[in-house]
Amino acid sequence: MASSFIQSFIDPRKNWFAKQHMKAISKRLRKYGLRYDDLYDPYYDLDVKEALNRLPKEVVDARHQRLKRAMDLSMKHEYLPEDLQAMQTPFRGYLQEMLALVKREKEERESLGGLPLYQRTIP
Repeated sequence: MASSFIQSFIDPRKNWFAKQHMKAISKRLRKYGLRYDDLYDPYYDLDVKEALNRLPKEVVDARHQRLKRAMDLSMKHEYLPEDLQAMQTPFRGYLQEMLALVKREKEERESLGGLPLYQRTIP
């Protein structure tokens, strides 16, 4: 019951405020040519790092190019031209499926009493 309420509350198709929030996020991501999945930090979450390692090289390279372009634009205090902003697809995901798979594998390993696949180490 509570789960379905929360899902309906954050679903942009059902909640006007969620839809407005999604539009605002989309507008900001388009300005820099980013996708929502580009915001996941592999240094913060080791599951994200593992998921990125499993993705094809072309996908990861495209992610790095988008991040470099966004940092360059940010340093110059500029945005992408309007015609390029219109071509951007900020909510086309590439990481979520692999991330879900990695998290399921991690939970299964922990439930079976196996050692963690990876551990955070301090350099």
